[in-house]
Amino acid sequence: MQPDLPPHESGVHILYADEALVVLNKPAGLLAVPGRGADKQDCLSARVQSLYPDALVVHRLDMATSGLVVMARGAPAQRLLSEAFAQRQVHKRYVAVVSGQLAPTAGGWQTIDLPILVDWPNRPRRMIDWQQGKASVTRWQVMQFDPEHHTTRVELEPVTGRTHQLRVHLQAIGHPILGDALYAPPAVLAQAQRLLLHACALAFAHPVDGRALQFCCPADF
Repeated sequence: MQPDLPPHESGVHILYADEALVVLNKPAGLLAVPGRGADKQDCLSARVQSLYPDALVVHRLDMATSGLVVMARGAPAQRLLSEAFAQRQVHKRYVAVVSGQLAPTAGGWQTIDLPILVDWPNRPRRMIDWQQGKASVTRWQVMQFDPEHHTTRVELEPVTGRTHQLRVHLQAIGHPILGDALYAPPAVLAQAQRLLLHACALAFAHPVDGRALQFCCPADF
């Protein structure tokens, strides 16, 4: 068991590792898994596998998104963790900075329920489509409004796990994430040098002994 390890020379920041899993803090701008082409082979999974050859992918973050990722060690752990994600037994929380002012409500958490579909002519973009889109639900609450820059820091919980879900949902309600090269207009894109979206919390049952695991990793923005 190796909790809270220092960053490795390969650039991998390991928060926790044991015989069944590895929890990592992925930097923004690094692919989670290899892409197509020789120039897209450097990625989080390859770097982790250089340290833990039995490490296997369970879930992904967008290249532009930073934060917590768990990888399984070995096929049995991968199967159990993948099932936990599929059955929504993994609690994920993100923080983002969005354009404009989102008003907090007395109840705190609010819900975005908008179906998402691949925008085929403009891949990898997604879009809202009421006829063919897949059900997609995001919970959000306001953390802080910045009147100087007219931006809002929000906390996000994806109930479903569609590709680009948080980015598409926030853009759809008129508050795109700062630095989002796919979904923000030029002025909002220019407000940050990276996508201001970070996976800050992850909680799930250990695939071997069932104990509750909780990990937190604050955003650096």
